[in-house]
Amino acid sequence: MLALLAAGVALAVAAGAQDSPAPGSHFVCTALPPEAVRAGCPLPAMPMQGGALSPEEELRAAVLQLRETVVQQKETLGAQREAIRELTGKLARCEGLASGKARGAGATGKDTMGDLPRDPGHVVEQLSRSLQTLKDRLESLEHQLRANVSNAGLPGDFRDVLQRRLGELERQLLRKVAELEDEKSLLHNETSAHRQKTESTLNALLQRVTELERGNSAFKSPDAFKVSLPLRTNYIYGKIKKTLPELYAFTICLWLRSSASPGIGTPFSYAVPGQANEIVLIEWGNNPIELLINDKVAQLPLFVSDGKWHHICVTWTTRDGMWEAFQDGEKLGTGENLAPWHPIKPGGVLILGQEQDTVGGRFDATQAFVGELSQFNIWDRVLRAQEIVNIANCSTNMPGNIIPWVDNNVDVFGGASKWPVETCEERLLDL
Repeated sequence: MLALLAAGVALAVAAGAQDSPAPGSHFVCTALPPEAVRAGCPLPAMPMQGGALSPEEELRAAVLQLRETVVQQKETLGAQREAIRELTGKLARCEGLASGKARGAGATGKDTMGDLPRDPGHVVEQLSRSLQTLKDRLESLEHQLRANVSNAGLPGDFRDVLQRRLGELERQLLRKVAELEDEKSLLHNETSAHRQKTESTLNALLQRVTELERGNSAFKSPDAFKVSLPLRTNYIYGKIKKTLPELYAFTICLWLRSSASPGIGTPFSYAVPGQANEIVLIEWGNNPIELLINDKVAQLPLFVSDGKWHHICVTWTTRDGMWEAFQDGEKLGTGENLAPWHPIKPGGVLILGQEQDTVGGRFDATQAFVGELSQFNIWDRVLRAQEIVNIANCSTNMPGNIIPWVDNNVDVFGGASKWPVETCEERLLDL
């Protein structure tokens, strides 16, 4: 009995030393964590509705708040469990001391209960109050724990909010996908039409390039080509890039095949400022072929409107205006007084297939040449008859010293084209 009283006195002294006997005071054996004395856990802030944030940003904020709330709930529960375990242990020790089970435990100096008072009645009364206070605080902590556990269900509200937000985002995404599908369909239709138009244009360009390649790269030599003038118009023609110097004599030779009648038109014309008919070879309608020098006329006894290849040469000298006409190597005519003592003016324009009314223009479709031309050469002298025969029978290849027939010296316009020409021997067989 004395031992029990001694233990009670020690417990009361320790309680008196730690707490004030005023009502409602805390009985603390050791320090408690701050979370153990909170009245409750703060509620997580709900996400703002109708704010200026976008749906994705509101969703991200809600997830972060939910995560912070869960972490706080876990920390609070852990702290409360630790406080309950600590209070339970202290209560067990206090009850053991009160029942005498810890007999003799306080006789060895100081412990956490403090020094023992001398009044046994006060010790018993103080011990009873301390036990009741501990029980009250334990029940309060249990209520708070149950309230916190029930509050843990609050994240369900966040889950509902998240589900709603996710549903809204999904609907917006589906609407956007539908709009993109519609735009894709319209774009596909427009692209198909544009693709067809582009392919048509590219095919036309490819065909034209192929024609040009066939007309250029297929030439065995720079002079192995012909100019094709397929229609009688005022816009299809060829043009010699070089011009003539001042001439006092000339020889002009060419191969031609006409596909029009009556009249072959104008195989070539040379115009200078002030004189559109400086040199012209023309067959117009049922008239004979004419050679014009400075607008003076000489009729030539040539006949080439049978649709076959023919070799034509004309010579002229300013001395007495002498001229000669050759067809397929044979001299068929000669004359004089064709623009005598008139030098051929330089710096003009030389056109194949059209007659010029002004320098380089004002063509007349009725005077256009229809057919093929090749080997158009000009010399600044009168060739001998044998030289012309050798050129016509393919025994001599003699380009003109003033205007040679080479690919890079001839341009074509308006639908005229360049093609590989038959060999000289093949042209002879066509005679």
